[in-house]
Amino acid sequence: MKSLLKLSLTAFCLLLPSQFLLAQETTDYTTSTGEVSPVSLIISLLIALLMIVAMWKVFTKAGQPGWASIIPIYNLYIWCKIVGRPWWWILLMLIPFVNFIILIILCIDTAKSFGKGVGFGIGLALLGIIFWPILGFGSAQYQGAAATPKI
Repeated sequence: MKSLLKLSLTAFCLLLPSQFLLAQETTDYTTSTGEVSPVSLIISLLIALLMIVAMWKVFTKAGQPGWASIIPIYNLYIWCKIVGRPWWWILLMLIPFVNFIILIILCIDTAKSFGKGVGFGIGLALLGIIFWPILGFGSAQYQGAAATPKI
């Protein structure tokens, strides 16, 4: 009788799925199908368009072609040219974690090139959605590359 009980208990455990033995629930309650909301898509596109137009204006204020702001890698070259940094800073922008520091330095140099302070440069780096349009559409004038040594 005892062996029959052991046998039936073993058979029951083998037939029982492991999720019930481990007390894990596998029911998926998410209703998301992986699609993006049209409202968030429109807002994202409007923000991207605002940033493109703002950087285009900044580049044209600095005497560079505006279309250069939308070409990847080339826009970094022109940006380094605007602020007076050497071309090889583009290579530094490709190194993880170093690129954050280089980005902040380039933003500060951009602010100084347009007659703004270090705080405005930090704003360009951290709150670009606000500060790039201010720089592009505002009354700031390009005063020359800030990173080049003044003689």
